[in-house]
This record gives sequence, C-alpha cells and structure tokens, in this order.
Amino acid sequence: MSEFTVGDTDFLLDGRTVRLLSGALHYFRVCEELWGHRLGMLRAMGLNCVETYVPWNLHEPRPGEFRDVEQLGRFLDAAQEAGLWAIVRPGPYICAEWENGGLPHWLPGRPRTRDVEYLRQVERWFGRLLPEIVPRQIDRGGPVLMVQVENEYGSYGSDQVYLQWLADLLRAEGVSVPLFTSDGPEDHMLTGGSIPGILATANFGSHARVAFETLRRHQPQGPLMCMEFWCGWFDHWGAGHVVRDADDASGALREILECGASVNLYMAHGGTNFAGWAGANRGGGALHDGPLEPDVTSYDYDAPIDELGRPTEKFWRFREILAQYADGPLPEVPPAPAALAGPAPVELHGWAALDAVLDALGGPEAEYPVPPTFEELDVDRGLVKYEVTVPGPRQPYPLTLRGLRDLAVVYVDGAAAGVLTEEDTRLKEPVAGHARVEVWVESLGRVNYGPRSGEPKGITGGILHERQYLHGVRARGLRLDALDDVGPVPFGELPADGAPGLYRGTVTVRGAGDAFLELPGWTRGFVWINGFNLGRYWSVGPQRSLYVPGPVLREGVNEVWVLELQEAPGSQETSVTSKESSENSAEPPSTILRSPTQASPSAGAVNS
Repeated sequence: MSEFTVGDTDFLLDGRTVRLLSGALHYFRVCEELWGHRLGMLRAMGLNCVETYVPWNLHEPRPGEFRDVEQLGRFLDAAQEAGLWAIVRPGPYICAEWENGGLPHWLPGRPRTRDVEYLRQVERWFGRLLPEIVPRQIDRGGPVLMVQVENEYGSYGSDQVYLQWLADLLRAEGVSVPLFTSDGPEDHMLTGGSIPGILATANFGSHARVAFETLRRHQPQGPLMCMEFWCGWFDHWGAGHVVRDADDASGALREILECGASVNLYMAHGGTNFAGWAGANRGGGALHDGPLEPDVTSYDYDAPIDELGRPTEKFWRFREILAQYADGPLPEVPPAPAALAGPAPVELHGWAALDAVLDALGGPEAEYPVPPTFEELDVDRGLVKYEVTVPGPRQPYPLTLRGLRDLAVVYVDGAAAGVLTEEDTRLKEPVAGHARVEVWVESLGRVNYGPRSGEPKGITGGILHERQYLHGVRARGLRLDALDDVGPVPFGELPADGAPGLYRGTVTVRGAGDAFLELPGWTRGFVWINGFNLGRYWSVGPQRSLYVPGPVLREGVNEVWVLELQEAPGSQETSVTSKESSENSAEPPSTILRSPTQASPSAGAVNS
C-alpha cells in the first residue's frame, strides 16, 4: 500500500517527490484486446501514468439499465499490469468530443446544477460506478492516484454548491486519494470551476508559463499540472483535416516540464468513436450559437500514437524529451499489432429498404400533434422517421422543417424531394396538396461542449406548409444499437438504383488483422463487421476510410452490413484492399478493405 498526497509544491508518493508524466487513453475508444499494446506504447514513450474519462451514457443507455460498468475496472487493472499509475475523470460530464459530453439523453432536471432530480440520478450512477474505482486506489494497492470532480466546469457554470456536493459525494462513496478540478487558465474559468481546498489544474496547448502564472494567482500553493496538454486536435465532418507540427508540440511539452510541472498528454492515443458515439460542437465564437459541427468517427487527434497504435514522428520527439525525466531507461517500443495480409473485396448480396428496417427494429409508431423530439422517442443515436399529410386540394406552397436538427432527407409521395439542414430548412420545390410527406432525420451527434449542450434533436419547431403548422404527425424512432442484431430484417435482392437502406454482404480475409474499410461512392451511413459498429462514414470528408480493429475480423468469411441513409453507389461491388492494389486497379472498387501497412497513417484517420 502506498500514500499519494498533494504537497505545497509537489506530488508526493510515500513522502517522495514524484512528477506525473501522464497520457490520455480512453478505454471506450479502443478494443479491449488492444489495451495492453496501447498501454505498453505509453510506457515506451516515457509516461508513468494513464488518464481516462468515463462516459455515463455508454454505461447507462436507459435509466437503471447498466452495461458493462466493469469495463473501467478491467482497464485500471490492465494499466497496473503495464506498470502505469492512473488518473480517473468520472464526470458526470466529460466533454471529450463524445455524444452529449457523456451525459445520458434521458437525464431529468437541469444537468450540471444543484437541481434535485439531476443530483438523484448522479448519486445513483456514482453508487454503481465508484465501486470500480475505490478498491483500485493506490492506498489499497491499486493504480489510481487522483480522481476529478466534474470536468472543465468553469467553461460552463458557476454553481459552487453543486461542485462541493460532488466532492462530498466522492468522499462519501470511498474516494480517499486526492481530488482535483481542471479548467482553462482564465480567471472566469478558474473561479467558476475550482473548489477551495481541492487541487486546481489547467488545460491548454501552449504558453505554459503564462498559463501557470494565471493558475498561481488562484492557487498560490500546490503542484502545477497541465491536466490536458492539447498536443493535437479533432476534426469535423465537412471541414479540413487538423494537424499540429511535431516541432511545435515538442517545444510546448518541453516548456511545461521546464516549469517543474506535471503533465497529461491529451491525447496520448486517441482511438476511435465507434458506434456513432462521436459528439458535436457549435461554431459561433464564445457563445457557441453557430452551425452544428459534428465530429468525425476517427479520434486519431494527431496524437503521438496514431489510431492504429503506431508511433508517429511526434511520438519519437516526445520520447526523447520524456526520457530526460524518467527514473531509468525506457522500455522498447512494442511491436505493432498484426495487419491484414492483403486486400479483400466486400461482396454484397442482400438489401432491405429503410422502412423494412424500421418495421423490424424500430420503436413503436404513434401519432403526435406536433413532431416529437429524439428524446421523447428515446433515441440516443440513430434516426427518426416523421410522416405527415399535406391536406388538399391546395396549390403548391413552401414546406419548411422549423427547428430542424440535424439533417433530413425528405420524400413527397415516395419521391426524393431534397436534403435539408439546420441552415437550409425549406424544400426548393413547393408542395401541393393532397400529398404524403416523409422526413428521415439523422442525429449527427449531440453537442458536447458549451451552453448549447443538451439541446434536443429532431424537428423541434414543427412542420410548416406556407405559415400553417401540419398536425397529426406520425413518428417512429430507430436506435442505432438496435442494428447490432439484424436477424429480424427481411433482406431481398440488391436494388439497381443505389437506394438507401441496409445492405448485407461478406468479406473473406486472410491474415486477419488491422485494416481500413473504404467506401467510395457511398454517401452517408454506418458500417458493421461481424456485428461490431465501426462508426459513421460520410462523403463530405475529411475522413475517407474507417479503421477496422484486428480483433473484429476473423480468418475467412466475415459478415458486413452497410446502413446507407442517402444514396449508395450504382455498382454494388465492395472490397477490402491495400492502398497499392486500389491505386493500380483500372476501375476503383465501390468498397474495399485494405491493409494499413500499404497506406499513410492519415489515410483512414481524422484528428480529433
């Protein structure tokens, strides 16, 4: 058993000064079979600690329905086995470019305040979660050194009663290691997010000396720590790919360490937003009241360890710096996991229309006076079909989806009529009555940061024909996790016109291992291999391929499902190939699985 404490100037382990050289690695963004490799990469880079968030909504998708909360405990055990200490940031809010910042979509009351209904849910959740942390604290023989109270609260609110309540709850549930807060190094953030008597840390990407000077004004004593050193950044769909120069990032890391501070690299290894769990941001400056900016599937983050666990140039620069602060020689870099031996085509042989998928796997259908939100239909990730009648006879008028979030494909009397967004909510062609209007709305990820977090999804303001609201809206939701088993779906022959729907096929591989799936010609949707949801693809880029973890594939035949929500390619040949074979073929395949060894590290990754 050991004792980890916060001294006047340093962290102390059994009375000995220690510096925390930590790296963020989220267990929920990495296949469990690969944890050991990724943790070994952290050790080889020169880190002595790993940090992770805990996403509440992943583990409690419905009230009282807990899913594999023990996964956190297994990860902490793996960290200890790898020779790393651990920092846990349990939320309840985590940001993390994760759906809704980790908060469940069903939360009652006013989240992140002292609201009684909200606090009751947090108390119940922590009562289930903290038994995975408490027995693994360092004073009980485990790896956990510190536990965070909330997350960057000063960027959101100023309810000190709420923060103190959380700290008291953590203590009451058995957390005995030091607590801490983390906020941006700005006066309003530190005053809003810190608690007297609890260590405050700062999050930033550069200008460490200035940041720590600000922190010292608020906390004259205690060790300095950058809890999030942003050594890369994340990407949004429809925007450019973000990278940070290795020289620039290395210089900023060196400055932090020269200040005598501890550090947590965010991210050391980013991983992947599997299964549609990527969040979204809002543009528009400090108030974040601008357009939705959904995050891509890859969470590579331009981190020193890339999405597939490979060392980048940034890794070697950081390793050189961190070696100067290590207790001894650094371990050798672990060999990379196995990669797919060669390209493999995905052969599609079945298709089901979206309506058939909805009938087989969707929630109950009902009629509502106004369009219900995703939350009212209990849809966290997925889509909702709205259907309404334009009465007639009447002349053509504009049809508008008031308060639309996020993206809608509209059909009038069965024919595609347009794709609408939050910024473009009106069909280009007016609609005459009598007409049947169908609207398929997909959630592109709930906002994970800023004052607009927690906003509802779907059609939030009504369906207008001219200025008249159309009532009697029928609605039905399809949760994304319902497609983890497509057994009830009635598949038929492939369509000739690239219609949206659920496509089914197989891919036969040899030398199963890490791969990339490419989908040229497909527009927008999700892919499953052997029932594992790889995440969202979207032709707007910048991400052009999806990472397929080796443990998902098996030698021989693998099942593939593609849920296309807009338009599939005309040719239904699909394949998994190497980059080289893809470039040398006369005709590009529709879908291919290729080896990552034959592509650049960024070919299938998007920084987050």
